[in-house]
Amino acid sequence: MSDILSAKELSRFNRHIILPQVGLEGQEKLKQAKVLCIGTGGLGSPISLYLSAAGVGTIGLVDFDVVDDSNLQRQIAHSTADIGRPKVDSARDKLIGINPFVRVNLHGEGIRRDNVRDIVSQYDLVVDGTDNFPTRYLVNDACVLEDKPLIYASIFQFEGQATVFNYGEGDNRGPCYRCLYPEPPPPGLVPSCAEGGVLGVLPGVIGVIQATEAVKIILGKGTSLSGRLLLYDAMAMRFREVKLRRDPACPACGTNPTIGDVVEYEQFCGLPPTEISEEEEALREGDISPKQLKAMLVDNSDLFVLDVREPFELEICRIAGTWEIPLGELSQRYAEVPKDQDVVVHCKMGGRSTQAVEFLQSKGYTRVKNLAGGILRWIDDVDGSQAKY
Repeated sequence: MSDILSAKELSRFNRHIILPQVGLEGQEKLKQAKVLCIGTGGLGSPISLYLSAAGVGTIGLVDFDVVDDSNLQRQIAHSTADIGRPKVDSARDKLIGINPFVRVNLHGEGIRRDNVRDIVSQYDLVVDGTDNFPTRYLVNDACVLEDKPLIYASIFQFEGQATVFNYGEGDNRGPCYRCLYPEPPPPGLVPSCAEGGVLGVLPGVIGVIQATEAVKIILGKGTSLSGRLLLYDAMAMRFREVKLRRDPACPACGTNPTIGDVVEYEQFCGLPPTEISEEEEALREGDISPKQLKAMLVDNSDLFVLDVREPFELEICRIAGTWEIPLGELSQRYAEVPKDQDVVVHCKMGGRSTQAVEFLQSKGYTRVKNLAGGILRWIDDVDGSQAKY
């Protein structure tokens, strides 16, 4: 692919080229740039679509997932016709449909400890559209080790945040993700978007901010978000800003870094390894699987099943015969849960119910277990007639 703009490209990108801050030279920089988008979901969709439209020459897409109908409320790189397709394939088609001059590299295997540095090293900068802590630490450390700027964001319900990590030279280099979050939160403390929900337009706002930062870095123009965390509240329609600084003691980017390679991030974040079976997970954590719960319901009429989801979630799907106490009310209503019966607690995916089990155990409950995977796994394994969300 030539680095020189063709006549068709000159016509396509003329609104950029007439900007003094971009010009012909800037548009050629965009064409020469290689940007890695990790995730093609809520954030990755607007990021990749706008970078393609802007004329970025090479875009790498990382995602191992397939399109589900529950994605379409916010993941605008995909459509109803794409349900069941690999997300990277669906997103590639959309990017090329917007800009036929873009080169799209697919990394459908996802990123792991054994491939992340090789993938990251192929690009000029990385844009993070992931939604879990192990992957964020993995991507951050790889970017620091490979000396690549990282454009970070996260979203939840009606709020989002964005910044730029590992950007600048020498003493002017900005902080990395570990400077902001030296330690991950305890497992289950921070619910995912699948657990807590997300306003469909929110990732559009935050993803476009990330794409804007990527374009500015490529052009070498403007003031980046490095050293500043931008906070957005959609309900109040308000932006705030928090100053960030590079931590001299940071094990990744500090004065005397101690991280020389990527490590085992599930263990670092207090999560079980991903290569274990459901039965092994249940045995280790003291949880039970949906199939085990089904058998218990058949054999044990005294079993007490507690649903700690919110009332509106119960309208979508529920396990028949369960008792409902939202997690936020459990500290006031836990006496409604019997101590002399076997108790199984569930939520949507297992995060809130894990907290509920720990709380009940702190109150002297000894016969309480968590339903691994929540009602979504129950639907997958036991009752496929119910709607998922």
